[in-house]
Amino acid sequence: MSLLGKHNIRGLGLAGLLAPFAGADHAPGVLATEEVRVWGERGRGSEYQTTGPSHIIGPEDIQGINIATTEDLVKFEPSLVVRRRFIGDANGTLGIRGSNMFQTTRSMVFADGVPLHYLLESRWSGSPRWTLVSASEIAQVELLYGPFSAEYSGNAMGGVINIETAIPESRRIRIDGSVFSQDFDAYGFDDSLSGYKGFASYGDRFGDLSVYLSYNHLDNEAQPQSYYYGGGTDDPAPQPVSGALPGPDSEGNERLFFGDAGVVDTTTDNLKLKLGYDWTHWSTLLNVAYEDRLSRTDEANSYVTDPDGDTVWGGDVTQDGTAFSMPASRLNVGAMERDSLSTGWRLRGDLAEGVSLETSLSHFTILRDESRESAVNPAHPEASPAGQVSDYGDTGWQTADVKLRVEDWLTEGLSLVAGARTEAYELNLTIYDSDDYRTGEKTEAISRSGGETRVDALYTQVAWQFHPRWDTTLGVRYEDWRSDKGYFSDDRPDTPELDLTPVPGNDRQRVSPKFSLGLTPNSDWQLRYSLAQAYRFPIVEELFSQYQAYNAVSEANPELKPEDGVHHNLMLERHLTSGLMRFNLFQETVGDVIESQTEQLPGGGSVRTFVPIDEVDTWGAEWIADLQGLWYSQLDLRFNLTYTRAEITDNEPNPDLEGNTFPRMPRWRGNLLTSYHLSADWQINANVQYASNSYGRLDNRDTEEGVYGAQDGYTFIGLKTRYQLDDHWGFSLGLDNVTDERAYVAHPWPGRTVHASFSYDWH
Repeated sequence: MSLLGKHNIRGLGLAGLLAPFAGADHAPGVLATEEVRVWGERGRGSEYQTTGPSHIIGPEDIQGINIATTEDLVKFEPSLVVRRRFIGDANGTLGIRGSNMFQTTRSMVFADGVPLHYLLESRWSGSPRWTLVSASEIAQVELLYGPFSAEYSGNAMGGVINIETAIPESRRIRIDGSVFSQDFDAYGFDDSLSGYKGFASYGDRFGDLSVYLSYNHLDNEAQPQSYYYGGGTDDPAPQPVSGALPGPDSEGNERLFFGDAGVVDTTTDNLKLKLGYDWTHWSTLLNVAYEDRLSRTDEANSYVTDPDGDTVWGGDVTQDGTAFSMPASRLNVGAMERDSLSTGWRLRGDLAEGVSLETSLSHFTILRDESRESAVNPAHPEASPAGQVSDYGDTGWQTADVKLRVEDWLTEGLSLVAGARTEAYELNLTIYDSDDYRTGEKTEAISRSGGETRVDALYTQVAWQFHPRWDTTLGVRYEDWRSDKGYFSDDRPDTPELDLTPVPGNDRQRVSPKFSLGLTPNSDWQLRYSLAQAYRFPIVEELFSQYQAYNAVSEANPELKPEDGVHHNLMLERHLTSGLMRFNLFQETVGDVIESQTEQLPGGGSVRTFVPIDEVDTWGAEWIADLQGLWYSQLDLRFNLTYTRAEITDNEPNPDLEGNTFPRMPRWRGNLLTSYHLSADWQINANVQYASNSYGRLDNRDTEEGVYGAQDGYTFIGLKTRYQLDDHWGFSLGLDNVTDERAYVAHPWPGRTVHASFSYDWH
C-alpha cells in the first residue's frame, strides 16, 4: 500500500540535510531525533513492488561511496551504468539493463516528480540534467527496473529513477565541501588536475509553510577527452615533423596521434528554492532550480614539432616516411555556456477515505545554451578571431499529469490507479559562422534545424490481492504521439538567406498492456513474473536534427518508427534476518531499434546517423545481495552481479549485422560495497566496480583494448573512511580507482582520484 502525501523520516533518513549524501555519512545513532519532511512515497511499500523489481537506496547503501555529484548515488546499482567521464561532466549518460549508456531516451529520472531526463537529444547530449538537484538535498532514491508500470511511458524500457528531496521540520543550516585531485597521463598528456565542491542550505518551517534554499558550486579540471590521429594526405611535399605518437585505434589500425583536446575546465552553479504548504489532508510543493554551467577546453595540445622545434598546429606533414594530415580545426579551442531553469509544482491530497488525487506540472527551458569554437588553435600561424557559434533557442519541454488512486476499490484488496499525462518538447539549433567566436558574435547562420513532438497518454492499472499468498496486476497505457514543425536548412546559392526545408510530421497511436503475477508463500520468500509491452517514440533530434559543424556532422531521419519492446522479468527474492537476496531473469525483444551510430573520421571528426535496427534481443540474469552484520555485527555488504547478452537478431537492410553484439553492452557487470563500523562515529569502507569489455560499433570491428575509442572493461577499487566528530562536524577521506587503471569508454575514465570532505550541520 502506498502512502500518499508527505511523510516524516526520523533519524538519518537519506536526507542530505542529514548529511550522508554530501560525501559524508553520519554514523548510526547520530542525530537520532532529527525530523525531515519528504513529499514522496514510502517506496518499500509502494505498488511498484507488484509490477516489477524495484529498490530503495538508503543511507546504508551509499556509505562506502565518494560522492561528488548526484550521479554517484546510483552508479553502484545492479545492471546500471553512468558514463560520467569526470566530476562535473555535462554528459553523464545513463543506461539500465538492456538499454545502453547512449540509449538515453530509454531511462527516466525524476526529482520530486520533475523530469530530469532529457528527451530532446540522445547519446552524449541526452544525459539527465543531474545538476538540477544537489546530492546534499536528497532524501530518498527509488529505482524501478523495466517498463512494467502503466504509469510510465516506453521511455522506461531500461528503468526509472525517482529522487525525493526533503525539508527539515525545524530550522537547519548545512554547509559541506569537498576537494578532489588526480594525476593523469595518456598519450602525450601528463599532468595533475584538481577541483572542489561547496554546498550551503537553509531550511525551516513556519506553521504550515516550509522553506528550503540551497546553493551548490562545483569547479573541476578534467583529463583531455579526445585524442587525435592523422588522416590521409595526397600532398606531394608534406612538412617534416616529429613527436607524433604511434599506436592503434579501436579497430587495431596503426595511427600517428598528433594531439589532444586539452584539459576540460568546468564550473557549475545550482540555486534551488522549495516551498511547501500543508492544510488538512493536502500538501503542495513548488520546486524552482536554476543551473549555470560553463565548460572550457582552451588548452589543446599538439605533440608535433617541426625541425626547428616549433609546435605544429595543422597541415600536411610527414614523420619517419609516413605522411598524414593534421586538420587545423581539431586542435581548436572552445567554451560551452548553459543556463537552464526548471520549475515544478505538485499537489497531493485525499478526496475521501482510501481515495487520493495527485497532480503535477513541470516546465524546463534553456535560457542559454551556446558553444563557441575557434576555427584553428590560437597558436596557429593563421589564427584569427574567426570561428563558429552553436546556439539552442526556444528549446525545452512542459509536462502535466493528474493521477487518481483508490484503495480497496469495489472489494477489499483491490486497488486502482488511473491518470492522464501530456508532454510537449521543442528543440531548435542554429550554427553560425562567427567573425569573433570569443565574444559569441553570430555573423551568419550556416545551419538550422529543429522541430516539436508531443505525447498525450491515458493509463489505468489495477492491483488485486486475490489470495493471502497471491496477487496480480493488470495495466494498460494508451499514447497518442505527434511530431510537427520540423525543418532543416538546405541552402541554395541563388538566394541570399539561409533556406529552410520543412519536414512533414507524423501521428502515431499505441496501446501498451502490462501484467504481473506474484506469489508470497511466507514472509521470507517472494516470486514474481512481470510482462510488459512498451513503445519508445522518436525524439526531436532523431527526427529533425541535421547540421554540419567544424568537427561533426549529424543526419536525422524523420521517418523513424517507435521502438516496440516486449519485456519479461522473473524475480525470486529471499528476505533474511540480516538483509535480502534477489535473483532476476530478464528478457527484452525490441523491434525498430533507433541506434545513433557515430563514425569517427581520421583527424578527429565524426558523422552521426540514426539507423533503425529491425530487432535486438537481450536476456540477462542479476544476482543481488544486501546484507548487514555479515560475519561480524559491524560489517555490512552489498553485492550485485549481472550477465547480459544483447544480440542483433534481425536486420534486413544489412544482414551482416545479424548475430552481432549490440554496442556498449558488456556481458558482465558487478559491484561490491563493504562497510565496517569501528565505532558509532568512525567507519571504513571499500568498494569495487567491474565491467567486461564491449563494442562501440554495430559491426563489432572495434576489438582493440586500452586505446582511445575503445569500450574497455575495468575494475575500479575505491576506499573511504568517515569520522563524525560530534553532532555538527563530520570529515571523510577517500580514494577512487586506487590502482590508477587506465580504461576507456571511447573517452578515458578518470585516473586515481583523492577525495577529502567535511560537513557542518546547525540545528
